[in-house]
Amino acid sequence: MMIEKLSFTCDRLMSHLQLACCPSYCGIPVRSKELLIYSNMDIKQKPLLLTGHHGDISAMVFGTGSKPVLLCSASADYIIVWDVELCQKRTRDGMVAAGTVIGTLLGEVVHLSFCSSDERVTACSGTTVYILSSKKEEVISTLTGHSGPLTAAEFCPWDEGILVTISEDRTFKLWDLRTESVCFQSFVLSASPLLSVLFLPESRHLITGSNDGQVWCFVLTDELKCHLVSRMDIEKMQKRHLRHQETVAQGTSSVTGSSKVTVFEIPKHCFSIWFSVGPCRDSSRLWMGSSDGLYLVDLATSELLTALYFKDEPSLSVTVAGSCSISPGWDNSVSNPSSALISMVFLVSSLFTPSVALLEVTRPGSVDGLCDHLGKAWIGGEGLTVIPSSPPLLESPLSAELKTEEARRPKRKGGVKEQPLVFHSKVRSSGYSSSPRRTMFSPKTNVQKTPCSTKTNKKIGCVLRDYPVDSPAPSIPHTQLSIANKPVCCFQYSGDGKQILCGLGDNSVLLYKSSFTGNPAVHTGHDRAVSTVGWSHGRRWWLSASGDRTLRIWPCGAPEPAVTMSGDMFAKPIRSAQFYYLDKFLLLASGNSLYLYLYHLDNTHDDIKRYQQRSVVKLARRFETSATDITALSAINDFFSYIVLACGSDRSIRVFDMNKGTVASELPDAHSRAIHCISQNKGSMFTTQAPDSYNLFLTSAVTDGVKIWDLRTLRCVRRYENHLNRCHPCTSAISPCGRFIASGSEDNCGYVYDIRSSSYLHKLPKHSDTVLCVTFNPAAPELLTGTLDGKLRVFQP
Repeated sequence: MMIEKLSFTCDRLMSHLQLACCPSYCGIPVRSKELLIYSNMDIKQKPLLLTGHHGDISAMVFGTGSKPVLLCSASADYIIVWDVELCQKRTRDGMVAAGTVIGTLLGEVVHLSFCSSDERVTACSGTTVYILSSKKEEVISTLTGHSGPLTAAEFCPWDEGILVTISEDRTFKLWDLRTESVCFQSFVLSASPLLSVLFLPESRHLITGSNDGQVWCFVLTDELKCHLVSRMDIEKMQKRHLRHQETVAQGTSSVTGSSKVTVFEIPKHCFSIWFSVGPCRDSSRLWMGSSDGLYLVDLATSELLTALYFKDEPSLSVTVAGSCSISPGWDNSVSNPSSALISMVFLVSSLFTPSVALLEVTRPGSVDGLCDHLGKAWIGGEGLTVIPSSPPLLESPLSAELKTEEARRPKRKGGVKEQPLVFHSKVRSSGYSSSPRRTMFSPKTNVQKTPCSTKTNKKIGCVLRDYPVDSPAPSIPHTQLSIANKPVCCFQYSGDGKQILCGLGDNSVLLYKSSFTGNPAVHTGHDRAVSTVGWSHGRRWWLSASGDRTLRIWPCGAPEPAVTMSGDMFAKPIRSAQFYYLDKFLLLASGNSLYLYLYHLDNTHDDIKRYQQRSVVKLARRFETSATDITALSAINDFFSYIVLACGSDRSIRVFDMNKGTVASELPDAHSRAIHCISQNKGSMFTTQAPDSYNLFLTSAVTDGVKIWDLRTLRCVRRYENHLNRCHPCTSAISPCGRFIASGSEDNCGYVYDIRSSSYLHKLPKHSDTVLCVTFNPAAPELLTGTLDGKLRVFQP
């Protein structure tokens, strides 16, 4: 896929020099003190020769503008700015090309950069960075503060008064050039020096890479503070990418032959970073230059989209890179849309030989089309969606029905047997134990009729209010409640948002009003911590499951369960359970099996034979997986949906098509650890979202953050890892409006993210312990958090 447009042999090694490349030109040092400027559009055109340095050229860079195209070069004696087009004109006229000296005897300069207006230049020499004017020889300011030699410096593109510097001391500093002071200093990021740095203007992110292949992404706030958004390891991303390629190759091995994927054991050095540029720019995609190739990375998901290895192209003169300069190349899609052609240009120097190569990746279409083409290997979906497009099949497990005979009381056989003295199902009290009446009967004569407007008011009160979709994220503490000294293991709001179930670590379930006024209803019966609670769609029933291998279904308002599925039915604890298919089925996971039960609930009791259970539960289908255990389970119950998502202890996500009764798709290695929480975008009865929005779902894993996936492509579309999750199963949730994501954290805080950004929107502090559980109120913009020490907090906008 890479084409070598130019290969040049130098008189010395260029492996540690800053190379210069822009969409129109590239610069190569020759004879140590001269520069050759080649046109990227026409390599055969005679290059421009620039002379003026008396020492060896150590760094060079092109300006950010296109008219005029400026080039800055540095040596130990001079720093010179060249107007490339003016120099070409002077050469054609038979005159000597000349530049403007802007710095003299500033030492060995290792890095140069222009500001966005090309009016100022930074020069890194030793531990000092010089701010120079690009028009004349003037040192505007001198900044010193790093404990090690500087490796790079860049101006902030949206605020030229901000400068970032990186150093071999493994830190970066943000400088306010107006006061010439440090406004932010990072911690020590790595064991190796930092080599490259980049600003992303659209998302206001700061990206820096180190010599050992580590890349950090920070968000720059208005207060000039940096918050870590994500951390990437090129080698680990490469291994995940290769595993994915092997999975894809297994399905096509019969066509392509061998499915073996080669792994290159070459140390990764992040020399250069650039983002894809074009008419429809996607700032989440980054090009990274490393020692063994070029990497296209999706910053939103921290995943490698594709890798272009030098060894895969035998025609290339460079096999191991020493330094790299990445340019967006050229794009003619605006001038000639019918034959749009784009290219990405890379100038690479060899690590072991004195050679430089100009590489180009070209493909018809737009820049985003190029990135999509290079990253298409990650898109492995089969067009799955949670909204069904056809009725269920006749042989589908969802077509199973519970026979009416099974839902009735079992009939007695053998005729009439011994009967009780009273033949009624309920025995009326004789009244001997009650206290005697002290007042005689007196009729009510002054009864006032209630006005008919009362019914009207009740009807008006029953009208559902819309969820405020434009409301800001909940971040202000409103209610705090201490319910127990045991962990809050799980909770769930009812569909109307009026009640909430809380499953605790003391084996009990509390039923609260959503306002948390009054005393809760306490339900006991489990022998271990409650792992799951869930409401039915009609809000008449709710269930609870526990580590004691039992599941209980409770009528709303009743103190005893209508159904108790005992531990004899399951060999392992029930990890997750819920109502499914508009309350037609019970869906639960135990061990490596997924169970689908039909049921009929009857909470009426015979006072004489109270031990007899009139409810009926029947197994409709059992699905077994190759994983040791199913760790998390999710399905939509608010409307008919065939899709069930199950996460296994083997770190995979399986998509079950219940209409066909098969596994429709499987995504291996979804996280680096087993997934402990999966949450779908279910919305609520108070909101309306686009149909495609319901295909989004969240997964959480210890030490691996939160990922949001698109079911249609089975691809991670964004990653959230600002929160801390190292050992406890902290959950995550999507708001009913689909705009926010909440996650628990082990730093005694809750985190609220904008679903479109990887950096957190609000940090909810002052919790008393680890925030284990989070959930949104389906009827109002409220967030509920539960902690390890049994505290509940409600947040409002």
